[in-house]
Amino acid sequence: MKFIESFIHKESSSGILLIVATILALIFSNTLLAPYYEAFLHIPVSIQLGSLSLDKSLHHWVNDGLMAIFFFLIGLEVKREVLEGHLSSVSQVTLPIVAAIGGMAVPALIYLYFNADNPLAANGWAIPTATDIAFALGILSLLGKRVPLSLKVFLMALAIIDDLGAIVIIALFYTVDLSTLSISVASVALAILIVMNRMGVVRKSAYFIVGLVLWVSVLKSGVHATLAGVALAFTIPLYAKDELGKKFSPLKTLEHDLHYWVAFFILPIFAFTNAGVNITEISLDQMSGSVPLGIMLGLFLGKQLGVFGLSWLAIKLGFAKMPVDSNWLQLYGVSVLTGIGFTMSLFITSLAFSSADLFQYTDKLAILVGSFSAGILGYLLLRIGKKNSVS
Repeated sequence: MKFIESFIHKESSSGILLIVATILALIFSNTLLAPYYEAFLHIPVSIQLGSLSLDKSLHHWVNDGLMAIFFFLIGLEVKREVLEGHLSSVSQVTLPIVAAIGGMAVPALIYLYFNADNPLAANGWAIPTATDIAFALGILSLLGKRVPLSLKVFLMALAIIDDLGAIVIIALFYTVDLSTLSISVASVALAILIVMNRMGVVRKSAYFIVGLVLWVSVLKSGVHATLAGVALAFTIPLYAKDELGKKFSPLKTLEHDLHYWVAFFILPIFAFTNAGVNITEISLDQMSGSVPLGIMLGLFLGKQLGVFGLSWLAIKLGFAKMPVDSNWLQLYGVSVLTGIGFTMSLFITSLAFSSADLFQYTDKLAILVGSFSAGILGYLLLRIGKKNSVS
């Protein structure tokens, strides 16, 4: 349990930094600093090696580069949880899987209810399906012992499954025209990584060198580059032996080392570069449009209805058990917290709507409104939730 408690502590700290970064982004984009903020986002950054060149703005480097590291960490977490963690047995994984399915399906249906007749807007159906684990666990940490550890584990497992679902969605639905050459190079790089794993290669530098080739080729292929991070993570050995024959875990070592960089640098930078919305130019009439309504209601209502509804059904039918020492109100409160989409929702928005101002930034503001509303209500519900357990 020490690993879980350490993980939760780091994520709660990251949640605070995310709030600070978001507030700063809003200040910069709604004051006289707005031109400097926009100029900062569009700083050109180029890397060239022979005939290979990568020319992107700073904003794109954050979304395609730094977020690949974030997804690499997610991949490490998923692999560890599946092999020996809270996703490694049917009894442990049933409730989080059922809850995650409901938490993705219902928000998507709510969004499509408002936007099905507009093909361009409908492309954002996955925006309200995400859960931001940093924010959600951060709020749980503020409640201390009011929330049993079993519910924190449930939320963590649900969010990891949710992230895995987001990875699949990005791979299947948010790709552009594919480059056969780049896909071929990526396939070869991935095959080499798998062979390295099977041969017992433990040097992290070897994986990173081939992983860099994988990332560049995926970036050029039309598949989103962050998926290279997940693929690389799945090839990192969970356990291996060093030169002295001593057993150690390359995966856990990397996961531990990366948590601080992701929590305290990558996610705050992502929030700062993606949460900037000029709210002075957005009217209430615009926020009542189909896209923002679909996002806000999907996050705030859809997530809680999907997560709690399917969880209740699974528990009542005997397919799953209520988390230890928790009650229905607490489970509902945690279900509401899953409506904090923030990081992943903002990321999916950047994929769904290639033009940042396609919907006058109402999509981003809707994510902030829906996420913070879910966070506040979830916190209040858990604060008044009784500590008696359910038999």
